[in-house]
Amino acid sequence: MGDWILALMIGFVLDLLLGDPEWLYHPVCIIGKYTSFMEKRLRKRGGNLRKSAVFLTASTVLLTMAAVAVLMWLLSLLGCIPLLIGMSLLNWMGIAVTCMAKEARGVAKALDKGVEAGRTQVARIVGRDTQSLNEEEIIKATIETVAENTTDGVISPLFYAAIGGPVLLWGFKAASTLDSMVGYLDETYRDIGWSSAKMDDVLNFLPARISAVLMCIAAFLTGMDGKNACRIVRRDHANHKSPNCAWSEAAAAGAMHIQLGGTHDYFGKPIEKPTIGDADRPVRRTDIGKANRLLYVTSWLMLGLILLIAVLL
Repeated sequence: MGDWILALMIGFVLDLLLGDPEWLYHPVCIIGKYTSFMEKRLRKRGGNLRKSAVFLTASTVLLTMAAVAVLMWLLSLLGCIPLLIGMSLLNWMGIAVTCMAKEARGVAKALDKGVEAGRTQVARIVGRDTQSLNEEEIIKATIETVAENTTDGVISPLFYAAIGGPVLLWGFKAASTLDSMVGYLDETYRDIGWSSAKMDDVLNFLPARISAVLMCIAAFLTGMDGKNACRIVRRDHANHKSPNCAWSEAAAAGAMHIQLGGTHDYFGKPIEKPTIGDADRPVRRTDIGKANRLLYVTSWLMLGLILLIAVLL
């Protein structure tokens, strides 16, 4: 078994045990600061923002990968053990199982205090406007985010770490951070963020489909309706403006026999989206816990798949 895979296993376990400690200055914050700084500079310079968008995307991703590569090279000069430790820590900080589950549980706990508290908490993890959401909409938003981030925050990082170690993992994380900051379709970001959104779509294309398959298996393993999850994935996987998001959301909706998606407000404007799944029953707060179970089991299945392929190769 290669050092990359061993470091990936260690990083995964560290995430399960520790999550993202609040005292840690996360590398994503550095990527975010660079993105914000460069976006302002490019806007101030003027000119064709669509061309500037390509520079913003390429420079952010390539600089991130270069920084990780240099760090790993420096660690390699100290020996195999320091390099293994460094790679493990980089993998740990690039995987977000525990953090996502914790945020989702936080929404469920906040709802115990009232809808207003739920709105405030869910605003931490969703991009839509939350000030007018009712309890059902808050729960659905949380489930959608957990399902989507099963791909973005776990399956894709594991996939790229397995292929190219921390360098490729953090190249993906840079693209994902760009998409979350500038990859919107509204007038403000349409030009400066188009290439970041496209790159995120390309990088998540295969992991999103892997995530849907593994989540259907996870539904079987957790006592949910895996057969219906597969059915809804086949039927509704294209019911989203993104080519990737609906895959895992459809699996989660089918597994729980609930309906997700639909029209929501973003930046004060309604964005029409098709629904995903069937409204066989109303959502409940306990469904947030079910979404977390799907997240955890899907993540373990992905790690197991990577280890199996590593052993066979």
